[in-house]
Amino acid sequence: MVELILAQGFPGAAELRAQIDFVEVVAQWAEGSVSVDLRVREGAPRSAGASGVIPVDATVVDTSGSLIGEILLWATDGYLSAIEYAWYGDEPPSVLPEPGLIAIEVRS
Repeated sequence: MVELILAQGFPGAAELRAQIDFVEVVAQWAEGSVSVDLRVREGAPRSAGASGVIPVDATVVDTSGSLIGEILLWATDGYLSAIEYAWYGDEPPSVLPEPGLIAIEVRS
């Protein structure tokens, strides 16, 4: 899923993609949450200017095509820092969505 989001063409995407092999999950946002904080180990390239939400809309639909959420990929000081699954409904998701259920569009 992270690779799918970072495969899009936006400034700094190549450096963020190169960080994938250096990323580790360091914390869950809450018990049972699929949103996590990330840390990029030493040796990964820094993405100049990447800070805040990565400029890619990654909307999530269910098998019937109804919009159920979105994936937000965060960076801090040029490094991947979090994966957030924001859901639209009463019950939080228990797993991250399959890549085939994610629609991707680079924000302009």
